[in-house]
Amino acid sequence: MDEFDVVVVGAGLAGLTAARDLEAAGRSIVVLEARDRVGGRLLNHTFADGTVVELGGQWIGPTQHRVRALADELGLALFASYDDGESILELNGRQLRFADATFGLSGDVLQDVGTVQAATEELAQSVVLDAPWATPDAEALDRQTADAWLVEHCATPEGLCFWRSLIAAIISAEACETSLLHWLFYVKSGGFIDMLVSTAGGAQESRVRGGSQALATELAARLADVRVASPVTAIEQDDAGVRVVHDGGELRGERVIVALPPTLSGRIRYVPPLPAHRDHLIQNCPAGWVIKIQMAFDEPFWRSAGLTGMVVSLDRDVSVMFDNSPEDLRCGVLLGFLEANAGRRAALLSADVRKASVLADFASVFGPRAAAPREYIEHDWAADEWSRGCYGGRLTPNAWTQYGTAMREPVGRIHFAGAETADVWNGYMDGAVRSGERAAAEVAVALQSPASTR
Repeated sequence: MDEFDVVVVGAGLAGLTAARDLEAAGRSIVVLEARDRVGGRLLNHTFADGTVVELGGQWIGPTQHRVRALADELGLALFASYDDGESILELNGRQLRFADATFGLSGDVLQDVGTVQAATEELAQSVVLDAPWATPDAEALDRQTADAWLVEHCATPEGLCFWRSLIAAIISAEACETSLLHWLFYVKSGGFIDMLVSTAGGAQESRVRGGSQALATELAARLADVRVASPVTAIEQDDAGVRVVHDGGELRGERVIVALPPTLSGRIRYVPPLPAHRDHLIQNCPAGWVIKIQMAFDEPFWRSAGLTGMVVSLDRDVSVMFDNSPEDLRCGVLLGFLEANAGRRAALLSADVRKASVLADFASVFGPRAAAPREYIEHDWAADEWSRGCYGGRLTPNAWTQYGTAMREPVGRIHFAGAETADVWNGYMDGAVRSGERAAAEVAVALQSPASTR
């Protein structure tokens, strides 16, 4: 049986970052990945003309320092997302153009949205990022859904619709599916709402040349032992160490880092079983639902009409659209998302019916040319066996205050990483990198103790 200091389960950014740090510290490391590729929720796709687009996570914002440092380390350059011109808000059958922070809203609705944003951020400011359960009034905030709070605080139907759509776009779940405390935590974790929703100067500011999956492939190439097509089925631990069973064999180590989405980490058999609080945390951290669509055209024709390509629709199932064209403009690319309830509805349709519905939504905004892309690709992350959803997990009401202490707490020799465990940029690539660095530091300390010496 192969023996290592540390076995890492999962070759997404969190697992690979943890392996990098521990290997650099002189430890023997193996990374086991269920898929036949590395990257986890990062996935590139190449169109026929060689254009690389991202079917998973893709954007890097200005305050995402750890993933930016990783890109620099790997020699991967960033380029700016297109953001010149006017964007479009669809509301009550009308298309409103805007080029400022108003989202095209005006009058009472704009005032309502601004008032709710200020109240949200005032509450979010009080959240204790590394211990949300210790936030003042945490239990009251955790007992109610984000939607219940919005219903109480929004003064206009349009304002309520806006905030419901915005939450679904940010966490790929409905506002009624997450606790208010989790929504506030997420807002503060990502640098507040303007940062989360903005392109230039915000979370959608930059992309990785060669596609974001290159972060994982380049990092994995620098590691000594990364094994794909090796799903882990069981982890056993005792005083002698850990035994990790996977399809094709088993390994032994001093420690193991489970760097998986929470919903997948619960599908491994643990001996002895995980503590009840850890298991119930997993049960109360479901993944979001998103289908991501990328479409290639001969050119980015919407730019000549003075449009950025960004659309926020409160009327349609494809609620968010972006220009995702390559730097060299060898083609034009539009991307869109079917999220939360819209994603669930779309997943029940046949592929042809779903595509026709998506194209109709794009054509309604950009005209008939948008209904005839030369290539079309989509990825349903909820149907992906080794993700079961995206962008990440969110905590249901009452979960942070009852089970939150188990989020990052090691269980004996088992440590946990992943974007959902990050306190800063939770759910993002930057959060994944931070979580891997944090888990590696924990393990490094544990390996130095006499009890962990083989």
